Amino acid sequence: MAEHPAYVHTVLDCERPRELAEFYRQLLGLVYRAGDEPPADGTPDDADWLVLTRPDGTRQLAFQQVVEQARTTWPDQTVPQQLHVDYVVDDVEELERHKDTALRLGAELRLDRTDDEDEPLYVLADPAGHPFCLFVG
Repeated sequence: MAEHPAYVHTVLDCERPRELAEFYRQLLGLVYRAGDEPPADGTPDDADWLVLTRPDGTRQLAFQQVVEQARTTWPDQTVPQQLHVDYVVDDVEELERHKDTALRLGAELRLDRTDDEDEPLYVLADPAGHPFCLFVG
């Protein structure tokens, strides 16, 4: 018997699971769990739960459909962020490359703190409004 529960994955509520899963799949180089891939024949996708894994099968993120998802207004606290995910890169060049990729995929820049010599970072929001940080670690 395990002493503690095991972490499985982080679940993000969203109105369009496939769209958000595709954002993170492309940004992070993840793959779909077997059976969660988009329909090969191009038929409409009505998936309400999807899981992304590392190529080795380790679960990373899941996406659960909700009818309506309020977007965080952070840094304004009207609708707080409640949760965010941090992603680390090796250097400022990688930071800029991954920020540009995120923006191209539909992210929104919320904070630019690249002038911080100790920990340059960007806070972005994914297409569903969930905040995440990219920083040099």
